[in-house]
Amino acid sequence: MSDRKGNDERLDPDLLLASAGAEGRGRLTVFLGAAPGVGKTYAMLSRAGRLRDSGIDVVIGLVETHGRADTAALLAGLEVLPRRPAAENRGIEAFDLDAALARHPRVMIVDELAASNPTGSRHPKRYQDIEELLGAGIDVWTALNIQHLESLADVVADITGVRVRERVPDVVLSKSDEVVLVDLPPAELIERLKDGKVYLPDNARRASELFFRLGNLTALRELALRRTADLVDDDVVDYVKRHAIKGAWASSERLIVCIGPDGLSERVVRTASRLASGLNAPFIVVSLERADHEVRADDPARIDALFRLAESLGGETRRLVSTDFVSDLLKLARSEHATQFVVGSKIRRRWWPFRGPTLGEALVARAGGLAVHLITEERDEQPRPARPRRRLFVQVSAVAHAVASVALATALGVAIGRLVPLSNVSLLFLLAVVVSAIRAGHVAALIAAVLSGLAYNFFFIQPLYTFTIASPHEVFAFTVFLVAALFAGGLASRVREQAEMARARAVAVQSLYDFARKLSRTARTEDVLWAAVSQLNESFGRPAVLLMPNGEELTTAAAWPPDAELDVTDMTAGRWAFEHNEPAGQRTGTLPASAYQFRPLSSPHGVVGVCGIGWGGQEIDGQSERMLLAVMDQAAIAIDRARLADESIAQATRLQSETLRAALLSSISHDLRTPLATITGAVTSLRELGDRMEPESRDDLLLTIEEEGARLSRFVANLLDMTRIESGSLEVRRDWLDVADVIRAAVERCRRYFPDLVVETSIAADLPLMQGDGVLLGQVLFNLLDNASKYAAGEPVRIYARREADAIVISVTDLGSGIAKADLETVFDKFYRRGKADGRAPGTGLGLSIARGFVEAMGGTIHAESPAQRRRGTRMVIRFPLPEPGKTIAALP
Repeated sequence: MSDRKGNDERLDPDLLLASAGAEGRGRLTVFLGAAPGVGKTYAMLSRAGRLRDSGIDVVIGLVETHGRADTAALLAGLEVLPRRPAAENRGIEAFDLDAALARHPRVMIVDELAASNPTGSRHPKRYQDIEELLGAGIDVWTALNIQHLESLADVVADITGVRVRERVPDVVLSKSDEVVLVDLPPAELIERLKDGKVYLPDNARRASELFFRLGNLTALRELALRRTADLVDDDVVDYVKRHAIKGAWASSERLIVCIGPDGLSERVVRTASRLASGLNAPFIVVSLERADHEVRADDPARIDALFRLAESLGGETRRLVSTDFVSDLLKLARSEHATQFVVGSKIRRRWWPFRGPTLGEALVARAGGLAVHLITEERDEQPRPARPRRRLFVQVSAVAHAVASVALATALGVAIGRLVPLSNVSLLFLLAVVVSAIRAGHVAALIAAVLSGLAYNFFFIQPLYTFTIASPHEVFAFTVFLVAALFAGGLASRVREQAEMARARAVAVQSLYDFARKLSRTARTEDVLWAAVSQLNESFGRPAVLLMPNGEELTTAAAWPPDAELDVTDMTAGRWAFEHNEPAGQRTGTLPASAYQFRPLSSPHGVVGVCGIGWGGQEIDGQSERMLLAVMDQAAIAIDRARLADESIAQATRLQSETLRAALLSSISHDLRTPLATITGAVTSLRELGDRMEPESRDDLLLTIEEEGARLSRFVANLLDMTRIESGSLEVRRDWLDVADVIRAAVERCRRYFPDLVVETSIAADLPLMQGDGVLLGQVLFNLLDNASKYAAGEPVRIYARREADAIVISVTDLGSGIAKADLETVFDKFYRRGKADGRAPGTGLGLSIARGFVEAMGGTIHAESPAQRRRGTRMVIRFPLPEPGKTIAALP
């Protein structure tokens, strides 16, 4: 961005991000017309021919000429992709999507954007095939008639009387990169129809009678021109924003659309979409659900269908569960900066005495400064389907509860009345109504209220055993009782329904809580996967599978039941969900023939896997949908956490390896360079001076060469020993050893290398023989003596060997400064070096590590103790268990 632009001329960040996201994606060009026959395909093929002549790679993926000779002639010279036979429809050929992707031309022409694919295709709709081509970087040209737009379906039906079945979401057209309007005056189009240039004669006659009438075509032409103008206006606005051009800007509008499961909501969503398109404004579709009302069985499916419609029209979706819709909607409007409401308003009978304000009326009364659009239903609009009748046994149960409760209340009233006079026997019947409501719901409460009124009148109001009421005050009392019974029954049944809803929600919450606790205690990815599939199967009673990436492939990582198998279609749908981060499979727009519905498991770090649920062709209700999303979110987070833990361990291992490698290089650079430099210097002096040197000096140089060579040899031997231990190639012999002989040999070897070191030994006389490798044990003792000599501080080093219970214990003790308690285990790590007390080189840091490796290979243990004696020094203790009689100790691998 140029420095000349000020703060008011900043480029729009959303458009910049959108432009960046479109990199590598193909461009969509839509040839839009008002009706069939205006020349969309002809214009598209004419333009393709010119593009081919200019050297651009153009391929015809699918074109429908409908028998028009002029259109078919334009195909000459253009490459036409062969069609494939439909999988489940013999004799029908379909667009070959896989061949188009493999051919990958610069421009692909795929006619009839709104068409449906044959059963068994990867996608049910052709616009979904085009979306996949665009994602692969192929430019696509296609054609569309205005009546096929989803938001205009009801308007077109009102204009033409024909309900269009093949529809395209508006978002497809709004996301197109170019719209070419192919226009033809209605009168000229009708003449083309009569001349047989649109349909064959029989089809043309029927079309002219039903659809191709002057009024219809004029209205459709106006819709096409308006929608094209809106798209051009959007392009102009985007251009102005993208280039930060100053100008007058209209205030931003934002719509909130209120819907429910009623039949009017679909019209509300479509009308709101057209309104938002005209205002160039986003809109949010909000479903309203009362927290204190029972949800009908078909309500969640209707809401989900409306949400899918809203998303296809480019809107956002929200759910609002509340007991005060107006207040919560106004809060939502403030938080979302909404300026207008769109609400459905049913025609109500104004004479109804208990009529309260509708949602639209309440919003108008309280939404100060906000516009409220009321969408009314038509007189002949299809009403919402009636509440499905309850099963017969449910109705019989309600009647039985009501009759039994009233009969019991009557019997008690009569029995008690014979003993003592009752002035408030009506309370017994009121109790019967409440009990019926709690036990069997509002139907039983209503029946019990009516029966209670009749029984109360028949048995307890004068004259008895008739339904006649003699006294006026009895009439009033009976009326009050009946009203009270109805209200009490309604309230009790409402409490019962709310309790059942709360119980169901508590069960769901408890299930999710248990699942979350189970995941919190699980660290391995495999355990997380099995916990997730078992939870899904337990929650929904359906087979569940989890697919995880394994290299370049997607494989079944967990399934419940464990013997569940996925066929080729299932695996293809799972891969699609993983690669495109969108649902696929059953009841989706991609590979709906699959037995499972696959959904991606998304985490903050991307898609970590795919979850598949076998719904058996059933709709997913709202409660199941929310439960599924919650389980999937928790599983995705747990899988991501386990993956990050594995990566953390691997990273720690790599860091440790790097640390050891650096230590090894440091050790090699010091422990090889120092003796080599000393040897080189001594040899150079001997060569240059020769016989001119004093014999004593020459002997000192030769001794230095010998000592440094021995030191270098020990260093190389240590490296080789450590390599043998780590690679598992260390071979341990199983000979009977006299520990005392091994100790004496190690001491003698140490005295040759360290003549100033005083070593004291104490070996028990009853020390038994042990099975082991004398060479390895001697090397262990030498390494311990070598280490002790560096820190002995002139004090003697003591070796003790004794028998303790069923083990031989050997200890090497020095009286140096000792080891800190925190370092007692660290001293056995590779390349670990402590500070030195006598000025000697600290060594390679491998001696104690090699000692532990040799001891453990022979089946023993070694540990350090400090302080050893008189609050100072270090003791290295080796323990070898003695074999039972007749047995030997196997070496550790």
